[in-house]
Amino acid sequence: MLEKVQVRIVAGSLRGRKLTAVVHEGMRPTPQMVREALFSILGNAVPDRVFYDVFAGTGVVGLEAVSRGATSARLIEKDGRQAADVQKYADQFGVAGKVQVLKADAYRWAERWLPPKEAVNLFLSPPFPDLTERLDEFLALVKLLCEKAPNESVITVQAEDGFPVERLPDAAAWDVRTYGRNMLAFLVKGGPAPGVAEEPPA
Repeated sequence: MLEKVQVRIVAGSLRGRKLTAVVHEGMRPTPQMVREALFSILGNAVPDRVFYDVFAGTGVVGLEAVSRGATSARLIEKDGRQAADVQKYADQFGVAGKVQVLKADAYRWAERWLPPKEAVNLFLSPPFPDLTERLDEFLALVKLLCEKAPNESVITVQAEDGFPVERLPDAAAWDVRTYGRNMLAFLVKGGPAPGVAEEPPA
């Protein structure tokens, strides 16, 4: 079943811009509250870094990163219509020069990824079936990206209640936050990076 949803960029140069996306039941668009928490926690680790949105979906997370000062965003999305919609909004919002939409399967992309030398942000929010039917493959993907990412990169996994955080690579090193049924798990490769902020108290 397909439905149209409207999502809004929360802060930065594109604040208030809206995207209309067609969502199917397997997708997990990142709720606005969780997006706000994500960028609040990442803090100074967003500006002047490349941001990879590995299961881009609506593309709002990658566009939000550019809005908040990321040098560029690479959005990986295998659905052709979703990828085209994200590119359309990047053009409309005047940030096409900073947004690269890659129509690709995230797992194959990760195998071929040649990381830059500088620290990056990697955000992984896979569709529902990847958290259930492809969990082992998804965990292997996380491990591969953690190994490839430059030191001081921040890897973030957004998942749901019941996700086995204890099976993440170097499980004890992850900082896990919960928001209702959503969770964010953060790993700073090689130890704390200067840009990762503590979330302000509620």
